[in-house]
Amino acid sequence: MTQSPTGPAGPGSTDVPDVVTFDDVRDAARRLAGVAHRTPVLRSRTLDALVGAEVHVKCENFQRVGAFKFRGAYNALSRLSPEQLARGVVAYSSGNHAQAVALAARELGSHAVIVMPEDSPKSKTDATAGYGAEIVRYDRYTGDRVALGRQLAEDRGLALIPPYEHPHIIAGQGTAALELIEETGPLDALLTPVGGGGLMAGSATAATALVPGIRMIGVEPEAGDDTLRSLAAGHPVTIPVPHTIADGQAIATPGELTFAVNRRLLDSVVLVSDDEIRAAMKFAFERLKIVTEPSGASALAALLTGRVTPLPPRIGVIISGGNVGLERFLELLG
Repeated sequence: MTQSPTGPAGPGSTDVPDVVTFDDVRDAARRLAGVAHRTPVLRSRTLDALVGAEVHVKCENFQRVGAFKFRGAYNALSRLSPEQLARGVVAYSSGNHAQAVALAARELGSHAVIVMPEDSPKSKTDATAGYGAEIVRYDRYTGDRVALGRQLAEDRGLALIPPYEHPHIIAGQGTAALELIEETGPLDALLTPVGGGGLMAGSATAATALVPGIRMIGVEPEAGDDTLRSLAAGHPVTIPVPHTIADGQAIATPGELTFAVNRRLLDSVVLVSDDEIRAAMKFAFERLKIVTEPSGASALAALLTGRVTPLPPRIGVIISGGNVGLERFLELLG
């Protein structure tokens, strides 16, 4: 199932102001140099033969904290004043942004308070605490994490660092696609997981500047198709909190800022089932020799299941993260 943006805000439109520019992504890359990892790009003859294209896999599961989120978090926190860093920061996240903000705060001599769902994977909660963050729990199905984060920011004088609704977050995430294309040269298409939309918005900003005409393809779990529905409606829509193994993509509505970018730059969004995500995790483990979390494998799942049509000759796939504990990994793969 796909949806292509149509109307005045479709690809190439200038009706929507730039939330983030390519210069912002370049600037983020300079800030992250020597701090974030320049993650590897994997090739697999087996994968190429299986899908019938030349595939370049950008492995953000090898990023610090095990996911792309460190890029945006460090880019945002590094711009805070010394006074604000001394007061601390607050964020809300199911796990990867939580870890990223906690580590970035520690690196910059600050302190982080993180609002996390009660059902966050234990490996992500433990890692967040391990980076020195204070964790505040809530029920993702009945609580309002944004309201909790804002209240904590107001009560304690903390800087709120949202997971995707921030230009510096978006620009930082875009450095993943920047690195990928710098290494591979022009690609015909780029597949990127979509949750709140920050990775896609940043990646699309970088990729379309470097390779005009590149197809930007977002991937969502079937249960969490808020961006697909929003593109069809022409504005952000809200769905019930998704029940999916892809906890990093269990988002009820896309961000306003990220949607403004993605509505303009995305070519399509495709959906994958939880079982197809499991199969992609298994393939990545057995054939690519890497561990991915469910959200991290969704773009690979779309490629393996033939969702991308027509198939481009040279395609990039972002593995967004690999934060999954052994017990959970075995449980998912049976």
